[in-house]
Parts: sequence; structure tokens; C-alpha cells
Amino acid sequence: MLDAAAAVLGEAEVRHALRLTAQVALATLGLHLTAGLALGALLARPGWPGRGALDALVTLPLVFPPIATGFALLLLFGRRGPVGGWLDAVGVEIVFSFWGVLFASFIAGLPLVVKPVQAALESASARLAEAARTLGKNEVQIFFHVLLPNVRRALAAGLVLGLGRSLGEVGITLMLGGNVIGRTNTVSLEIYNAVSGGDFQRAAVLSALLGVLTLAMFWGLRRLGAV
Repeated sequence: MLDAAAAVLGEAEVRHALRLTAQVALATLGLHLTAGLALGALLARPGWPGRGALDALVTLPLVFPPIATGFALLLLFGRRGPVGGWLDAVGVEIVFSFWGVLFASFIAGLPLVVKPVQAALESASARLAEAARTLGKNEVQIFFHVLLPNVRRALAAGLVLGLGRSLGEVGITLMLGGNVIGRTNTVSLEIYNAVSGGDFQRAAVLSALLGVLTLAMFWGLRRLGAV
């Protein structure tokens, strides 16, 4: 088994897949942290126009089949799509590029980050915010010094869930990234390729590597939620 693992790790496309997966995971964590807090705080505020539509849009990747989500995004961001055509005109390429893989990872895990933060803010914001206002705190101070510390655990839990979903993503990544060897092949797609080709030993080694990477990031996020 060790010889098989060494042989797999010695392959250039596998080393690229590991680097790409780590880069995408770290970038996705940063995006999920920012967008998860912003969208969670926005959706926790009741009564504003468009809240229901935004809530449904954020939740959609959680309930819609990943391959269908990826195809819809491919139509949207492809060169002939309404967004992709405009981006292509200004020299920005999403489909079959690093940015497509990153966007797929971001979209796949976003609902799992936003929803815990939204729920935590909805349960804590009313009483804590009102108490802070009576002490003369403004809205920015209330969010960063009162509400944010109280949703830290929910945020960490959401980041763990989002990370697991993003690292295991295949359907959306396959559509947007294209599974181009040496360019957009993540570890999950390499596992998919190995199973499709009947190389189960290679798939087992890659699955173990993906598990180690996931557990390392999971441990770090658990530590973040515990402090």
C-alpha cells in the first residue's frame, strides 16, 4: 500500500491536483468567512424587500442537484452566456479555469455557512442588540463586539460543513472546471477519474489523501470555534 501511495504521489497530475485542491480550499474558506457573515447578517434582518428571494437563492445549491446546478452555471458563465460573454469581452475567463473551480467550490458550500450564522444571529440579535443600544453602542459596534462573538461557534461549524462539501464537490466542478488534467483536476475529480477507469487502488490512495487534508482543516476550524 505504501508503494502504491508513493507511486501515485509521484505522478505530476496528482501533485497538481493536491496543490489545486489546497489552494481552492484556503481561498474558499476566506470567501465563505466573508460572504457567510455578510449574508447571514443580512438574512437575519426581517422584513426588507427581496429577503425571501435572496434566502431561496442562497439555499438553492443545497437542494438542487449539483450536476444541474453546474450546467446552469455553465450556461450562465460560458462564452455565449449572458454573464460569460461580458466577462470574456473584458478578458476574464471563468469556465475551464482556476476561477471556475473556485466558484464551484464557493457555491457548493455557501448555504452550509450562511444558514448556521443566520440562525444564530436570529436567536441572539434581538435581546443582545437591544441591551447594547441602551448602553449607547452603534450598529457597527453591536455587530463586531456583541453579535459576532456570540456566533463564533456557529460560524466555525458552518465553515467545517462548507469545507467538507467543497472538498468533495464533483458535479459543479466538473461542469465549470471541465476536469482538465494539469489545470482544473482537483483531488475529488482525480478520484472520479480513477473509479471511472477501474483503478480502485489509485482511488483508495487519493481518497485517503483527501481525508487527511480534510481532517487537518477540520481540526484547525474546530480549534477556531473552541477559543
